[in-house]
Amino acid sequence: MREIIISDYEANQRLDKFLGKYMSQAPNGFFYKMMRKKNIVLNGKKACGREKLAAGDSVKLFLSDETIDKFSGAVRTEVLPRTDYRLNIIYEDEHVLFINKPVGMLSQKAKASDVSLVEYITDYLLKSGQITGEELRTFHPGICNRLDRNTSGLITAGKSLAGLQELSLGFKKRTFRKYYRCLVAGEIKKAEHIKGYLIKQEEKNFVNVESVPSEGADFIETEYRPVAYGNGITLLEVHLITGKTHQIRAHLASVGHPIIGDYKYGNRRLNDRYKAKYGLSSQLLHAYRLEFPKMEGALKELSNQTFLAKEPELFRKIQYQLTGDAGEE
Repeated sequence: MREIIISDYEANQRLDKFLGKYMSQAPNGFFYKMMRKKNIVLNGKKACGREKLAAGDSVKLFLSDETIDKFSGAVRTEVLPRTDYRLNIIYEDEHVLFINKPVGMLSQKAKASDVSLVEYITDYLLKSGQITGEELRTFHPGICNRLDRNTSGLITAGKSLAGLQELSLGFKKRTFRKYYRCLVAGEIKKAEHIKGYLIKQEEKNFVNVESVPSEGADFIETEYRPVAYGNGITLLEVHLITGKTHQIRAHLASVGHPIIGDYKYGNRRLNDRYKAKYGLSSQLLHAYRLEFPKMEGALKELSNQTFLAKEPELFRKIQYQLTGDAGEE
């Protein structure tokens, strides 16, 4: 017999989903058969699998160790054994973790061999003793907002299932306010609220922005205001109202203000000039600020809080030399 005490990380999911992660190699129907026969019980009682688990619940498996091991994956004790990379952590509590992601790091894996921010987070939680390899059988930390590889800034992650679920729901419902900073071509002297329709070209990983709706297009909405301007460029603060693929980059380019360093949607001649002068190799776009309203549940500690992610050094150097503004309000 094996008893599993549900941790905070594993709570807030259905029993059958939990069992499917714990013994991921088990055949379809195995768990329901074992529950009917009371070979698997929840808090000492017969279960059907639809019960939602809470921290401290007891799941007992009246199965042989050989059966459990046969249907279970290997326990992980490390993810990145030879790295000394340290996450730039902005905020952390028992449910969530906020990180300032550097340029060049993937938010999530694109292929199996990739190492992404998710792996670094998992490695950090394992090495700091906040999660065990056993718990990774049934729960994996995950990020709740994604940034392009060459966009830096604030990314949120769930350390517990409740934190992951509530953060993801908040982003989906636009409960939180997301702000970016970027350096764009042209001097913008007043705030704007722009709307449009975004059309994806999946095979090219490219989007077009149109002014009128069409079949398959997504409505997009973006606000921005100038923080500083001079020498033909502007430091913008962008409020991302809808959050679609490449929205800020494509939307600003569509109104004549492409982001400096963005070769996909920007001005190649201008970008080449900045590359030669500063060694710039990515777009100057940074997820800068995240604002929370009053929150409950796993996110209650975030109520009415604002979190800032400092811009990368090269971003700040370029904006200061060209606009004379260090980026502080």
